[in-house]
Amino acid sequence: MALLPLCSSGQINIWSGTAVRHDVEMTPYLAPGPHAPAVIVCPGGSYFWHDMDGEGRQVGEWLSRNGISAFVLRYRTAYVPAFVTHYRLLFRGNRYPDCLNDLRQALRIVRQGAGKYGINPSRIGVMGFSAGGHLAMSSVELLPREEWPAFVVPVYPVVTMTAPCVHKRSRRGLLGDSREHNRRLCDSLSMEKHVPAGCPPVFVVNCKDDPIVNYHNAELLDSALTANHVPHRYIQYATGGHGFGASQTKGTAECRQWKDEFIRWFREISR
Repeated sequence: MALLPLCSSGQINIWSGTAVRHDVEMTPYLAPGPHAPAVIVCPGGSYFWHDMDGEGRQVGEWLSRNGISAFVLRYRTAYVPAFVTHYRLLFRGNRYPDCLNDLRQALRIVRQGAGKYGINPSRIGVMGFSAGGHLAMSSVELLPREEWPAFVVPVYPVVTMTAPCVHKRSRRGLLGDSREHNRRLCDSLSMEKHVPAGCPPVFVVNCKDDPIVNYHNAELLDSALTANHVPHRYIQYATGGHGFGASQTKGTAECRQWKDEFIRWFREISR
């Protein structure tokens, strides 16, 4: 599949490869240099919408300032009409696996365009926030090994789709109204239950006072990564809440340290 040129908005439009043509947008924030590492950024939003500022644009700008090219992905979500109504009881709408298909194609396109964008195709990771963190982990748990990213960064992630820690809004957004209580599907999409052998390095961060996504989600993932001997780092801050992204003002001074911690961790695994 050929990489399409940048459009006037600075975005890359890619075809998801599904039966019906669907354009997915990625906004690039390119670091200087011919072989920069890269990250596909998946903003959060409960699989209903996207935080394209604090978990998108600001993340891309921060990463590129630190020598890491970023591609902020606008993957398919259910969108607001599906949140305020239950039309997906009758009609399919956007639902799993649409978002994963979009991320899969994004990984392929960025790899294929590595020379054009001055990035190292073997050093492409995925970073996701909240529901985007769930999607980021899906890239190693649900995609073929040969398509895995080089590393994964779930930030205050949604992890499980089962009680008692499930974030119900994200589950509904991902699965749709007709499938949100399908036990088999919920189990298959609970990231703590399917960490694969040989999983690439993972950096996980969240806050214990998170009022949106139960902080035990990240603990479940940390335990699963540990049990499966996956190289990873888990940082749990006492304060900071949820949704601080790469902001200089949201959250607390404590949780905003995660950005420096990530850069240090990334340099360690890149040696």
